[in-house]
Amino acid sequence: MRPTYGSRRVTAILNRTRRATGEPALNHKRVFRLLKRDSLLLQRHTGERPVRAHEGRVIAPASNQRWSSDALEIGCWNGEVVRVAFAIDTHDRAVIAWVASTGGVSGQIVRDLMLACVEARVGDLRTTHPVQGLADNGSAYTAAETLSFAAALGLVPCFTPVRSPESNGVSEAFGKTLKRDYARVQPRPDADTLLARIGAWITDYNENHPRRGLGMRSPREFIRAQLRPAPCPV
Repeated sequence: MRPTYGSRRVTAILNRTRRATGEPALNHKRVFRLLKRDSLLLQRHTGERPVRAHEGRVIAPASNQRWSSDALEIGCWNGEVVRVAFAIDTHDRAVIAWVASTGGVSGQIVRDLMLACVEARVGDLRTTHPVQGLADNGSAYTAAETLSFAAALGLVPCFTPVRSPESNGVSEAFGKTLKRDYARVQPRPDADTLLARIGAWITDYNENHPRRGLGMRSPREFIRAQLRPAPCPV
C-alpha cells in the first residue's frame, strides 16, 4: 500500500488479500467512506490541461502487438539526474524492459532496449510476427541505425504526431506512476541510490500496482488471468 494510492487502488489491494484468505470482497464505496472518515483521502486534483488532438488508438487488442517506449528524468536530492528509458506493452501494461543511466538516452541505449524487449517476450533475436514499436520523435528513436535495427528484430517503428504526447498515453501514464507512487515517496539522496532501487520499483509495479484499464489488477495479474484456461462449459 502506498501513500499516493486513492480509494480504488486501496480497495484493489485489500481485496487481493481478502481473496487469498477466502474472505468476501469489499465495495470500493465502503472503503471510500472509511478513508474519508479518517481523513485519508488524497487531495483532489483540480488542475486543467489543454487538450491536444491525436490520431489512432494506443491500446492494443492483445499482448505483443504494440510496445510503447519513452524516457523520463528523476532528480536526486544532491542535484544529480537519472534518466530512464523503458518499453511497455500497450495491452497488458507490463514494463517489458528498461535501462537507466546518469547520461543521455542515446540511440545505442534505445537499440539495447529493443533487443531486451524481444528477448524477454519472444526468447529469440527476432519476433515471430511484426510488432509495432511506438515512440515519440526523439532522435534516439528516429535515427537511421535505430530504424534498421528495429526492422532486423521484426519491429515496425511508428511515431506519435508532433506535440501530441497523449498519443503515447500508456507510456505517459507509467512515467507519472513511477514518479508519483515510487520516486516521490522514497529517499533518493544520490544517483547511485536511485539506480539501485529502480529495478525493485518496476518489479513492484508489474506485480502489484492496480491499473484501472486492467480492471484494477496489476499487469502480472492480468497476464496470468489471460493464460488461465477457460472453465469447461459443461
